[in-house]
Amino acid sequence: MKKKKIVYCMYYILMFLPLVVTVISLIFLPDRIPAHYGSENQVTRWGSKYETLIFPAETMICGAIITAVPKSAAGKKKDAENNENSVLIIGIAVLLLFNLMTFYFLLADFRQIRNLSDMPVDITGLVFCYLGTAIILCGIFMPKLKRNSLIGLRTKWSMKIEVTWEKSQKFGGISFVISGACIVVSSLFTEGAMCVVWSLGILVVDVIIDIIYTRIAACKYS
Repeated sequence: MKKKKIVYCMYYILMFLPLVVTVISLIFLPDRIPAHYGSENQVTRWGSKYETLIFPAETMICGAIITAVPKSAAGKKKDAENNENSVLIIGIAVLLLFNLMTFYFLLADFRQIRNLSDMPVDITGLVFCYLGTAIILCGIFMPKLKRNSLIGLRTKWSMKIEVTWEKSQKFGGISFVISGACIVVSSLFTEGAMCVVWSLGILVVDVIIDIIYTRIAACKYS
């Protein structure tokens, strides 16, 4: 129970930290900041510093939605805690990405960056490196998920009976870890549009393979 409270504490810290940091930053930010960057990483619009509050607001909305997921994903009462813990860990990973993005763009605002290529870290590579890491995390937790109506590798075939669900989650867990690792490697060696193409390509192929497997599992075990 104590561990669960710690997890929830971390969750809410990550949910509200961007707002706290951004509000404090407003005191020091210039009135006019880069408000939007185009596909070439160049500033396409300048705006008010108060626009920095948009991202923290989105973070809180996302956090609030995720907290509602465990109730819907609980499934049977005896499986509720297991599914809830998995959702919370994945939620923390999502909120951490929002936090990183908030701090990244606050730094760009402070430095009045006109081209994101001038930043120490490539934003596309950063996002997809983190995405790959999050997918690996999802893969680790996926085999532990019990059958439910919301999360996991859910197709009409995987949901058919308990055994097809279990086999599908185990297969999906392994494939997610592999594809996540491939996305991380891709993000380290590519940037910009190429990073997006490679990362999304890997993800699409993985999803297709997973769906095909659930069909095979249903035919084999049903």
